Amino acid sequence: MNQKRFKMIDENFICENCHKEVSKLNYTARDHCNHCLYSKHVDIFPGDRLNECQGLLQPIKIEKFKDTYKIVYKCQKCQLEHKNIMAKDDDMNLIISLSTNI
Repeated sequence: MNQKRFKMIDENFICENCHKEVSKLNYTARDHCNHCLYSKHVDIFPGDRLNECQGLLQPIKIEKFKDTYKIVYKCQKCQLEHKNIMAKDDDMNLIISLSTNI
């Protein structure tokens, strides 16, 4: 049985979609842009950076998860769907607009 591995990578980056600077979170690993909510298909297991796809993950909807929400993504390159927990500093107007896509 494969156990999921998590490698903590919390660093600043420039978003490849909106080109804005994204600051690290300082409480968990930053995995998407807080301005446009896009992510990048870089991991097989969280933080490993071993996925060869490297496509942009477009946010398509929001799902309830425990006491928070997950952003559901669709990769623009390979079409795989992926989910990330929303961050405290995410653009709430975008979160709300995605919640209508449920």
